[in-house]
Amino acid sequence: MGRASAGGVRAKDALGRYGEDVAARHLEQDGLVVLERNWRCEIGEIDIVARDGDVLVVCEVKTRSSLRHGSPFEAITERKLHRLERLGMAWMRVRGIRPRSMRIDIVSVLRARTGPTVVDHVRGLS
Repeated sequence: MGRASAGGVRAKDALGRYGEDVAARHLEQDGLVVLERNWRCEIGEIDIVARDGDVLVVCEVKTRSSLRHGSPFEAITERKLHRLERLGMAWMRVRGIRPRSMRIDIVSVLRARTGPTVVDHVRGLS
C-alpha cells in the first residue's frame, strides 16, 4: 500500500501526476500538441494523447523516483504495447478522428531525491 501524504493522496499517485505534468510540458516543448490526458475507456487508460504533425501519438508516461526497481522503460511489455495500440484505435473511434498514422511513444521521468528531473522520450515503439 502506498504512503499517504497530506490530503490523503498516495505518494505514488502524486509522483505519477507529477510525471505526467512534466511529460506533457516536454512533449509541447518538442512541438507536439497535447489533445487529451488520462483518457479512459473499458479497456484501459491513455496517459497522453497528442498530435505530431498529422500523426496521432499515444503516449505512455512512466515515472520513477529511483532506478531501484529498474528503468521506467522496463515496465513496457509487448502486452502493454498491444493494449496501447488498441486504446489508440478506441480513442480515434470515439473521437471520430482518422489521422494519417498513429504511433506509440514512451516518456520516462526520473525524479530522484537529489539532482534534476531526467526526462527521456522514445518515439515510435510500434
